[in-house]
Amino acid sequence: MFARLALCSRLPQRNWRSSACPVPVRGFSQNKFSHPRPHGKSFAHRSELKQAKRIVVKLGSAVVTRGDECGLALGRLASIVEQVAMLQNQGREMMIVTSGAVAFGRQRLRHEILLSQSVRQALHSGPNQLKDMSLPVLEARACAAAGQSGLMALYEAMFTQYSICTAQILVTNLDFHDEQKRRNLDSTLYELLRMNIVPIINTNDAVVPPPVPNSDLQGVNVISIKDNDSLAARLAVEMKADLLIALSDVEGLYDRPPGSDDAKLIDIFYPGDQQSITYGSKSRVGIGGMEAKVKSALWALQGGTSVVIANGTDPKVTGHVITDIVEGKKVGTFFSEVKPAGPTVEQQTEMARHAGRTLASLLPEQRGEIIYALAELLTEKKDEILSANRKDMELATASGTLSQAMIHRLSLSTAKLNSLAIGLRQLAVSSKDSVGRVLRRTRVANNLELEQITVPIGVLLVIFESRPDCLPQVSALAIASGNALLLKGGKEASHTNKILHQLTQEALSIHGVSDAIQLVSTREEVEDLCRLEKLIDLIIPRGSSQLVREIQRAAKGIPVLGHSEGVCHVYIDSEASIDKAVDVVRDSKCDYPAACNAMETLLIHRDLLRTAMFDQIIDMLRTEHVKIHAGPQFASYLTFSPSEVKSLRTEYGELECCIEVVDSIQDAVDHIHKYGSSHTDVIVTENEETAQQFLQQVDSACVFWNASSRFADGYRFGLGAEVGISTARIHARGPVGLEGLLTTKWILRGEGHTAADFSEGGSMKYLHENMPVHQGSFS
Repeated sequence: MFARLALCSRLPQRNWRSSACPVPVRGFSQNKFSHPRPHGKSFAHRSELKQAKRIVVKLGSAVVTRGDECGLALGRLASIVEQVAMLQNQGREMMIVTSGAVAFGRQRLRHEILLSQSVRQALHSGPNQLKDMSLPVLEARACAAAGQSGLMALYEAMFTQYSICTAQILVTNLDFHDEQKRRNLDSTLYELLRMNIVPIINTNDAVVPPPVPNSDLQGVNVISIKDNDSLAARLAVEMKADLLIALSDVEGLYDRPPGSDDAKLIDIFYPGDQQSITYGSKSRVGIGGMEAKVKSALWALQGGTSVVIANGTDPKVTGHVITDIVEGKKVGTFFSEVKPAGPTVEQQTEMARHAGRTLASLLPEQRGEIIYALAELLTEKKDEILSANRKDMELATASGTLSQAMIHRLSLSTAKLNSLAIGLRQLAVSSKDSVGRVLRRTRVANNLELEQITVPIGVLLVIFESRPDCLPQVSALAIASGNALLLKGGKEASHTNKILHQLTQEALSIHGVSDAIQLVSTREEVEDLCRLEKLIDLIIPRGSSQLVREIQRAAKGIPVLGHSEGVCHVYIDSEASIDKAVDVVRDSKCDYPAACNAMETLLIHRDLLRTAMFDQIIDMLRTEHVKIHAGPQFASYLTFSPSEVKSLRTEYGELECCIEVVDSIQDAVDHIHKYGSSHTDVIVTENEETAQQFLQQVDSACVFWNASSRFADGYRFGLGAEVGISTARIHARGPVGLEGLLTTKWILRGEGHTAADFSEGGSMKYLHENMPVHQGSFS
């Protein structure tokens, strides 16, 4: 098989539609990258990397070789080949600069030497002497000569699984210094790319001469090929590549050696930042270190090629590191020539945390003053707010990409702003006993007293879409609870969010803490924000169930507070009042269908079918233009039924609902537990015993009797505002207001007490006496 593959790579004139290489030749006009980006200027932002057509992937020695430096990391290499093949089959032009020949050759030569020695010693020595065999030091050039063919055969075998042909090219520094050889190399590479072949390039380590003196990274036209980092950079610029991905054994570029105290991974590196970097030692294998990689990356960047340095050895990410980079995800260190005007999201988070600590140290009255000032600004500046909102509404309507429910959420009005202001004033009054409130006091022993107090959580990240009214609500709650806040709103509300954030910072400036609340306006992807586990303490999503689910999946190391769906039920019992049933159903479904607390499924007791109550409810829903879907049981009772529901777990968010029939209250409870989302569920009945059974058995965050599901709201509960409704089982549940944004801290005051004093035979005894709680005692 290897012979056939090698032949495939060596015959550029053959018919590439043959069975040996079944992939047709794709010219530039035959794929979605048919119009290459003009070379000469690198991409300014990660999100633009999706446009990269010609990509060089550099595999460092630490990536290709095993931990024992003898042989290849086959599993890791296979996953990398799979990603390169996938990108190649998308129509991109992939090139690989690889290490590994020396390691592969060392493994091969060791095996041959051991075999040879064992045979000789078996013939001339006793069996005991076989244990004393030692291996000679193997010269790297000899290892490279022995390993190069095997390395290439391995690549060919792996790429053949994806119907992709490969070609091997070995180069030295002299090939780039000789103009004719350089032109020949360029011509060969361009021809291979044209024929949809993946070139696999390596330095010819069997004959490589020492680096040319005084020619190391001196400009766009001069770079000494000292290692595969410089080779990859030279090839990337020579071939006008859009992107160079350099994979190593570290996550990217750190401001100081990885593993040292306070070492921070640099997300984006700009030319001129070299002075801020302290380099460590090079990797366990290979010639270059991180400094060599940075020099090569900057040289390639200067030549118009974007560069990302990332980890190719971590088993958690190796299987998708290359595709993640091309998709624009925040992986490794991205080299960019365009420095953003504002701070990075990491810098914004640090600023918010620092100012948030000052915010938490303010007196409760001072935090209340900030919230009250924000409420006043919402009414004073309503014309500017509504003007910005109209811009967003016009753009959203013109784009045609948002549903009616989303557009409805996007809209602001004078009434909404007034309601927001009222809620904020209510919060300003109720928040005075929040941070630092003493929850319990215990006399542990004589002169040893313990207190549990409320404290802020830290840095909150709130991600919301199409809900600009969420911004002042969440901001006020963060202020009241002393938390720093990072806000990421949808681009559809950018104008509204911008002015609301400006007003929030204006209110915060009263006490010099305007940086405590930051609005992320950079091109950060939500998934990237969810990876900032060292900077963010809690994520709160506000938006569609899809958004919440995506955040819950992406946030590996950060808790997420929220609910993924709002499948709310209203159950009409056989002993319900007609008037109450009609009113509750109408309000629950029709007041604000896009809300997460709107009714989505109406459960009706079987005895109510074909009664005046049932007819009135159906007539009301039709009058309100509510589209009805029949559940399976309801459909079985009808000769001509509405469209049968596709799923009983649907959150419509529109003037639509499902109607289903149940035989008893227990059936209703069971249905809710099976198909509900633990958000809000309602019973309408005049039987108190039945109501109590429902209230006790239904395991949802909010359970109501003879009241609309729309009451599941922080403002309506008297919380002043809410960051959302949580269906979690721990911490906050239901509408999450001020209390849900606080955690606790234990304060112990002693006089030199030691644990040894309380051990057996010690001089002190535990008392553990509860003490009266006097608010304000801590401060």
